[in-house]
Amino acid sequence: MKIIIAGAGEVGSHLAKMLSNENHDIVVIDPEDERLRSVDASMDIMTVTGSATSIEILKEANIKRTDLFIAVAHSEDTNITAAILGKKLGAKTTIARIDNPEYLIPSHKDHFVTMGIDYLFYPEMIAAREVIGLLHQTGTTEYLDFSGGRLSLFVLKLDENAPIINKTLMEVTKQNKPLDYRAVAITRNGKTIIPHGDDRFLVNDLVYIVSTLSGYGEIMKYTGKEKLTLKNIMILGGSRIGRRIAKELGRQYNIKLIEINREKCLQLADFLEDTLVINGDGRDTEMLCEEGLRNMDAFIAVTGSSDYSTNNSIFWKIDFHERSGSNLCFRLNNKLKDLSIRTGKIFDNGNFCTRGN
Repeated sequence: MKIIIAGAGEVGSHLAKMLSNENHDIVVIDPEDERLRSVDASMDIMTVTGSATSIEILKEANIKRTDLFIAVAHSEDTNITAAILGKKLGAKTTIARIDNPEYLIPSHKDHFVTMGIDYLFYPEMIAAREVIGLLHQTGTTEYLDFSGGRLSLFVLKLDENAPIINKTLMEVTKQNKPLDYRAVAITRNGKTIIPHGDDRFLVNDLVYIVSTLSGYGEIMKYTGKEKLTLKNIMILGGSRIGRRIAKELGRQYNIKLIEINREKCLQLADFLEDTLVINGDGRDTEMLCEEGLRNMDAFIAVTGSSDYSTNNSIFWKIDFHERSGSNLCFRLNNKLKDLSIRTGKIFDNGNFCTRGN
């Protein structure tokens, strides 16, 4: 398949690498030579310097023979314009990255299809929904819906108290007929195993389970997990992801959102009617503790900056003890695929929220 990617930023570079590994014919367009050199040095792909909104540049990239055109530049306007031009110039399918969730309303999406954009995607909303999905499926380290939500993939780490420890897949199957779930893979010591009847489940295994909606309760039971009751959630960072998470969860939970920029706090307070927005520096542990961090059921760090030391210091300073606790902690920064989740008691280290420490 011939694919053109407009934008050699983090998203575009990641897509180029992923798709080139699948032996697709990739062309990357970007106005900055330095970005393209970085892409070209790490991948065997063609690059074109220039704006993806230029008809001549699109022709140079051979747009008329393109099967898939993906516009993922930093500017939403650039992506929309490039995708429209791409379709008009011969691309079979076009995709544009957007920043405005309003465009995803079904009645609005039809306008974009008419203009020539086949699909729209909003990365921040995808990330927010991933975090929200994990909050709703406590006990799992990863969670993914597919087949229109009829099936789900759960990833769970087995503790020593899990009823299936040291049992074979055959034994578990015999004890639990009929099953609404299937163990499809196990990660053990960095290696992936496709389980067969005589394979045993061991402590610290990461088990990948595909299940129908009705199978979730049984999965939790036989893996020794408990569904946590969440009420109080603290979000660190008023980024677009943090804002989206707070908006989605505000009516279900008690939400506190910490943001360092005062002007942004005022904007967030107007937008997030059900969220308590606090102007503060997330690197200030005393401030976090005064705002009730010890009493939170979940802590979500979504500052939007990989350089913001909170993501690396405050988050990892928290002491996790998975078997004894009842809290969740998430870290998500602007690096792709950098979502870290820990279950367990957040503050077993009693000195963390003590003045002077």
